[in-house]
Amino acid sequence: MSRETTRKVKIGNCVIGGGSPVAIQSMCNTHTEDIQATVAQIHRLEEAGCEIVRVTVPTKEAALAVREIKKEISIPLVADIHFDYKMAIAAMENGADKIRINPGNIGSADRVKAVVDAAKALHIPIRVGVNSGSLEKEILEKYGRVTAEGLVESALAQVKRIEDFGYDNLVISIKSSDVMMCVKAHELIDQQTNYPLHVGITEAGTLYSGNIKSSVGLGLILGQGIGDTIRVSLTGDPVEEIKTAKLILRTLGLRKGGIEVVSCPTCGRTQIDLISLANAVETMAAEFDDLSGVKVAVMGCVVNGPGEAKEADLGIAGGRGEGLLIRKGEVIRKVPEGELLQVLREELLQLRKQRIKVSSC
Repeated sequence: MSRETTRKVKIGNCVIGGGSPVAIQSMCNTHTEDIQATVAQIHRLEEAGCEIVRVTVPTKEAALAVREIKKEISIPLVADIHFDYKMAIAAMENGADKIRINPGNIGSADRVKAVVDAAKALHIPIRVGVNSGSLEKEILEKYGRVTAEGLVESALAQVKRIEDFGYDNLVISIKSSDVMMCVKAHELIDQQTNYPLHVGITEAGTLYSGNIKSSVGLGLILGQGIGDTIRVSLTGDPVEEIKTAKLILRTLGLRKGGIEVVSCPTCGRTQIDLISLANAVETMAAEFDDLSGVKVAVMGCVVNGPGEAKEADLGIAGGRGEGLLIRKGEVIRKVPEGELLQVLREELLQLRKQRIKVSSC
């Protein structure tokens, strides 16, 4: 199986599976009942490039808030449910575009059936989510510990529970904080189902460790053609999850658009504050997400900078108090150090104008 041949599932105005582009997700860390704060965070996520967003629905107030939140956002809203089947039903009745449940912690068959019946009536997909912290006692006893095989067995058993109630509008997620276990689990389940897969490394950690673990894990999984939608799980601002997800997809060639920023690692020849400059360029690059395929080089040395930047569309190379503006490997002019960022912005604006002019011809 591969993402080209998985089933298509429609989540609000977004389609995943069946060869659709890998969709980027995140989850709010606000209290869902705080409608204003939740909407504000979702707007920031939308601006960053989030395509599906999830909120937790632990209370009746949170379920009711779903309806109001939906009125203010433009991307699909997923309700995350644990334990209380009534919250799943209430969230769907209030407009959730998808629900995420683990049937194993919802309770009796009657409760799971009630959720499935509501989803069926409202044509709402269900994400069956299993992770390494929620495996059933019997599976843990069977394998002796949490294993990739156990994750897959649990997920497929929960899927069958829902299928037995006559519903197959499903997405599967099997997550672990153990990167290689997660990779193996996805390789195994990919051979046994054609449901679209929601991929992520759960509890990946802080911005530093979480980015590394997510990049390695998602890279290994997505690189095999597995996975239809992703969420990078980080302890921190969820907007950072979107930035990382976009870069992972672009690096793998699964997403186009936006500027690629390359920068040298600095050395003893560096005579400007290259680290701050490179970070500023990367932040500015987010404003030019429409400039697909553009590469910008940030170099700290006027000796090797022009040569190292020759493969880039635009580049800047620093010296003592000044720098060079480089275009397609050719030095255009010298620029005072303090003006490098602004000059680069002006070049990008000019490039945008040229592209708009060409596209309108």
